[in-house]
Amino acid sequence: MGDPLRFRDDTAPDEPGVSLDAFLNQKDATSVLLEAGDDVRALLPELGRVRLVEIDFPRFRDGRGFSSASILREAGYTGEIRAIGDVLVDLVFFMQRCGFDSFEPDEPFDLSTFDAALCRYPDVYQSTIDGRAPIWRLRHLQHLS
Repeated sequence: MGDPLRFRDDTAPDEPGVSLDAFLNQKDATSVLLEAGDDVRALLPELGRVRLVEIDFPRFRDGRGFSSASILREAGYTGEIRAIGDVLVDLVFFMQRCGFDSFEPDEPFDLSTFDAALCRYPDVYQSTIDGRAPIWRLRHLQHLS
């Protein structure tokens, strides 16, 4: 793995993520690694000290990390959420909509393919934490004008 692709202006955390159990037992830890099956809700009372949440995708078919990122953002977490592991370029658009703002895949992305994946869909159908208005709302507002 190389340097993560980040969509943030702040300095990247340099502390590696520790397991959720270790994080909850170490009051000085600021980075946590969520593995498949970890309950992200256990982290919510500690969000004030978290700089980085790394969410592991052991296989691309495991979508639990999408829910974890959404739960964190809906709880008000503004720190970095990094997708690591078997992260597919086809999914980064959807990951970003769920709250991921950095990516560290096992296999590096081709940057032109990565950029194309982020711009593939000019309109969205559902509201998420990214604040983009769904197409149905835009059409409704256009109809009212």
